[in-house]
Amino acid sequence: MEKENKIAIMETFYSLQGEGLHSGRAAYFIRTAGCPVRCEWCDVKESWNVGDFPRLSPSEIVEKIPSCVNMSVITGGEPLIWNLSELNLLLRKRGIRVHLETSGCMEIKREDWDWVCISPKKSRLPLDETLLAADELKVVISTADDFIWAEENAVKVSETCALLLQPEWEKRADILPLICEYVKRNPKWRLSLQTHKYINVP
Repeated sequence: MEKENKIAIMETFYSLQGEGLHSGRAAYFIRTAGCPVRCEWCDVKESWNVGDFPRLSPSEIVEKIPSCVNMSVITGGEPLIWNLSELNLLLRKRGIRVHLETSGCMEIKREDWDWVCISPKKSRLPLDETLLAADELKVVISTADDFIWAEENAVKVSETCALLLQPEWEKRADILPLICEYVKRNPKWRLSLQTHKYINVP
């Protein structure tokens, strides 16, 4: 008998997409546990340890989703450490778009996803083939040197990929003016803000 696929889930919640190209849209968030990247400015370091959270089957995850939902965001942690194909199939059967937020450090089945947002991290580099699958490249800017990092990744994505720069939250007062000036000089980029933090929603 085939072993049932279960995924460690830190939390699920219905909210608004707070950042990136789909900012402001209603979305059901599925946050997986476990992360090999462990970025120093991660917002949810508590998601790193898989053993701290329950493992749920795809059907158990999907059955909790309200009927009004038409978009889901699978995030982490690093969601690509899990087999998500069955979960994505069940979501799509419900008429729910499936969006991914990933560091891009692992292989991706592009056909499993309606939208792929890659936020690359220096602690574990994204794979070139995964960058090519991105619909959205969202680079967090913490220092002025990170603009170089952003451009290094931008040359590896497709021509249709949206390019976004987002200030690291704790340094936003200093970094935001730099991003605004950079975007004006380089209009292929757009500004992304963590609006959910400004309006205090999950």
